[in-house]
Amino acid sequence: MAIKQRDGFSGKFGVIAAAAGSAVGLGNIWRFPYVTGENGGGAFLLLYVFFIIVIGVPVMMSEFVIGRRSQSNAFGAFRKLSPGSAWWIIGLMGIVAAFVILSFYSTVAGWTLEYVYQAFSGNFAGKNITQLNADFANFTSGSWRPLFWQMLFMIFTAGVVFAGVQKGIEKYTKILMPVLLVMIIAICVRSVTLPGAEKGLRFLFEPDFSKLSFQGVLTALGQAAFSLSIGMGALITYGSYVRKDTPLLSTAVQVATTDTIIAILSGVMIFPAIMALGQDPAAGPGLVFVTLPGIFQAMPGGFYFAIVFFVLLSVAALTSTISVLEVVVAFLIEERKMSRGKATLIGAGAISIIGVACTLSFGPLKDFKIFDKTVFDLMDYLSANIFLTFGALLIVIYTGWKLGKSNFVDEINQAAKIPKFLSSTIVFIIKYIAPLAIGAVAIGAFFFEGLT
Repeated sequence: MAIKQRDGFSGKFGVIAAAAGSAVGLGNIWRFPYVTGENGGGAFLLLYVFFIIVIGVPVMMSEFVIGRRSQSNAFGAFRKLSPGSAWWIIGLMGIVAAFVILSFYSTVAGWTLEYVYQAFSGNFAGKNITQLNADFANFTSGSWRPLFWQMLFMIFTAGVVFAGVQKGIEKYTKILMPVLLVMIIAICVRSVTLPGAEKGLRFLFEPDFSKLSFQGVLTALGQAAFSLSIGMGALITYGSYVRKDTPLLSTAVQVATTDTIIAILSGVMIFPAIMALGQDPAAGPGLVFVTLPGIFQAMPGGFYFAIVFFVLLSVAALTSTISVLEVVVAFLIEERKMSRGKATLIGAGAISIIGVACTLSFGPLKDFKIFDKTVFDLMDYLSANIFLTFGALLIVIYTGWKLGKSNFVDEINQAAKIPKFLSSTIVFIIKYIAPLAIGAVAIGAFFFEGLT
């Protein structure tokens, strides 16, 4: 009876919209272009797509299986499937990861709202890159404005999560995801029609492996994990809301495909415009907040495209933040027996407190450092290279070696029977290939990169 009373998705499209919404966010449109630019373009893109296919989809399926089989939140799932064991630590890591990720993610999400306002106000007009960079630095180093936008974004996020799975998360992601795709395509068309745009397309699609370092490999896997929302408990939580008649393999493939297409389109949207106007593709985190406003105001119709782009960025951020907050809310509802309203208020409030420190680390707290990193940088590093990487590693180890092949195959065959060869291949990847690949990068992150 308790399982029947749980909220859940109404069908496959709702699952895909919500899970793709979780995957598609600032990781695709803000983070992917700048890390691709910093790591040489085409070679990084190939490696990223490789990790999505070989690592991302199997790990995503593992999380879906754990969630649906347990019908529980990320923490409770492991206690339910493996009672009396210490595997619940993986779930706890997911809850902590959600706190860490949303704390710094909400900072950048708040920036998108500021830039929607700036675009509508026409404040980019007549400014060169130096002036736009100064504006960005002045804004992020301030106190009340970045905090105001961050809190407003958290209110939007909490409002959707408060409404529930079907009436909140599913309802709004079904609307927001198609809108997001249309806006991206519109900007892509404008970008590739600029004189000299072919230079950006060559940068993105012509691989030069001499530009790819070990750090680039590490970043590619970390970006794949960050982009697909694996290792943070979101897909386990969403998996617990998936009906038994929803095929998990095709759902995971469609979500990963949607996410990858959006990431590539983001590159098509940004790099041709950057190259056409002679800007640096390795501009770093300020790429979309400094370089692109300069590009928009230099192109015909740029005022309108700037508005569309920053609305797009805020929509993408929202579809992701609601999934991360739901991880915490589901935990509080099921493990602490709170109402959804109370759990949403407490979860969003606690994350916002950490988020304040992240936001202020660009200004009043910029000199406060841990391991020589600001609070924001530390949260970013911990999420992409520690929590998500080690979380994904432990999840595939659990699925392959503890949950076992028979339970995994039984769950993925619930809605549609998968050919034995294909299911065996997936299990082999989960059991052997994924742990080796993720483990190698995790060790590299810990010993070679370090917290310096």
